[in-house]
Amino acid sequence: MRKFATGAAAILAVSLVTAPAAEAAAKPKPKPDLAKLVTVNAMKRHLVNLKKISDYNGGNRKSGLAGYDISVKYVVNELKKAGLKPKTQSVPFWVFKQNGPGAFEQVAPGKVAYKADSEYGTWEYSGAGDVTANVFPVDLGGDQGPAGHSGCEASDFAGMQKGDIALIRRGTCAFVDKVDLAVAAGASAVVIYQRQGPDVPVDTPAVFGLDKPAPVPVIGTTYKIGTELRAPADAKTLKLRVKTDVTNTPKPVQNVIVESKWGNPNNVVVVGAHLDSVAEGPGINDNGTGSAAILTMAQNINKLGKKNLRNKVRFAWWAAEESGLVGARHYVETLTKAQKSKIALNLNFDMLGSPNFARFVYDGDDSMGSGTNPPAGSGAIEKTFVDYFKKRGLKSEPTAFDGRSDYGPFIEVGIPAGGLFSGAEVLKTAQQVTWYGGVAGQAFDPCYHAKCDNMKNIDWTGFDQFADAAAFATQKFAFSTLPVNGQARAARAAAARSFDWQGGRQVR
Repeated sequence: MRKFATGAAAILAVSLVTAPAAEAAAKPKPKPDLAKLVTVNAMKRHLVNLKKISDYNGGNRKSGLAGYDISVKYVVNELKKAGLKPKTQSVPFWVFKQNGPGAFEQVAPGKVAYKADSEYGTWEYSGAGDVTANVFPVDLGGDQGPAGHSGCEASDFAGMQKGDIALIRRGTCAFVDKVDLAVAAGASAVVIYQRQGPDVPVDTPAVFGLDKPAPVPVIGTTYKIGTELRAPADAKTLKLRVKTDVTNTPKPVQNVIVESKWGNPNNVVVVGAHLDSVAEGPGINDNGTGSAAILTMAQNINKLGKKNLRNKVRFAWWAAEESGLVGARHYVETLTKAQKSKIALNLNFDMLGSPNFARFVYDGDDSMGSGTNPPAGSGAIEKTFVDYFKKRGLKSEPTAFDGRSDYGPFIEVGIPAGGLFSGAEVLKTAQQVTWYGGVAGQAFDPCYHAKCDNMKNIDWTGFDQFADAAAFATQKFAFSTLPVNGQARAARAAAARSFDWQGGRQVR
C-alpha cells in the first residue's frame, strides 16, 4: 500500500490531479450536429420498409392506392415512436386509371398509326374521348431555345378554331397551364411533344401528369414525331385522331406534417419531400430517398435542443407530387395570408440517391438566366448548399428552378425556397463525369419512373452527401433565417397568434 502524501507534497499532488479534472468539467459540450445524427443506416432502414410496403401492395406507392396509404401510416408511426405528434391533412384527389392504350393516328395528309408506349402515351388526368379533327400548331415557330414556351400564353392560341386538336411543344410553363389555355381556346384534344436538347432523350414520348382531370384527351409523343407533324400543321392539312380510354375517380389522400418541439412559430422552416411513387414502380429513389432523409431528420430534430431551435421546423411528406404537386399545392392554397407570412422558407428534397448522380442545387438566384424570377431569399438558400459542398471539396452546379417539384406552390406565393436534386431522366455529360464520376450519355437515374427504381437504384455515397447537406441547411435555418428573410421575426411573436391543427386543417 502506498503512503498518503503530506504537507506541501500533498497539496501539489491534489492540485495536479484536480486541475485537469476541473478544466475538463469546464469544457463546453460539442454543439449537436443534425448531419451526424442522420445516418445512412437509419435512412436505409426506412427505404427497406418502403420497398416492403410496395412489394406487398401492387408494386408501387402511388397516391390513391394501398401502397401510399400504408406509407402514410408508416411515417406517422415512426414519428410517434420518436416522441413527435404528427398530423395528417386530407387532400382532395382523383385516382387515375388507364383502361386501354387508346389510339394516336395521322388521318391526313397521310395515314399513320403510332405505337403506344414507344411513340405516344396517355397523360395522367387526361380526359376520356375519341377525337378526329384538324390540328392547330401552338406557337411552334421562332427561336424558342431548347425549352421553348409553346402554349404558355393565351395569345399562342390566337386563330385556333373550336374543336381543333392543339399541337404543343413541352417547355417552360406548367403542363396544366398549357392544357387549361388550350381548353379555354376551344381545343377538343391536346398533343404535347418532347422538347429538344442535347441532354434530353428526344426519342421518348413526353408523358407526364396534370394537376387535375382535364375535360379533353391529353397525350404525349416524341420530339421526332412532333416535329414531323409541324409542317402539315402549319400548312393546315394535318388531321389527327386522338383516343384515350381512362377514368378519374375522386378519393382523398393525406399529407403528413409534424413540427419541432421548440422554435418561433412565427418564423417557420418548412422541410418537405413527396411520399408517393408513380404506378410503374416502388419509387425508392423517387422519392423514397427524400422521404427517408427528412424522416430521419424529424426523428432527431429535437436533439438539437431549445438553444439551437430558435425557429420552428415543420416537416411535410407531400401526397400526389407525381400527379401534379397536388398535396403541396393544397397545403399552400389552404393557408391564410397570415399563415403564409409566418413561413420563412421551404426546403425541398426530391431524389437524393440517383445512381449516376450529379450534385444539383436549385437555381435560387437565377444565375442560369431562365427568367423564373425566384422569390428574394432563394439565392441565399442556394448559396448555403453551394458553400457547404465547396467547403467539403465537393463540386455542385445549379439546376432549373422551374417549379417541377413541391417547392413550386411555395415560390408561386412569394415564399423563398431551395433544395437539392441528384438528377432524373436527363443524360449525363462528359464534363459532369469529370466532376462526379459515372457514365456519360446515360440518364442520371436510368430507372426514373420505372419498375427498377428499387434498393439497387441508389448511390449510397451520393445519398449520404445529399442527406448531410440537407441536415446542415435545416439546422442552420432552424437557428437563423437572417440571410433569407432579413430577420428572425421575433418582434412579431408577441403580436402574432400562432396556429394549430384541427381535423387535418390549419386554423388560427
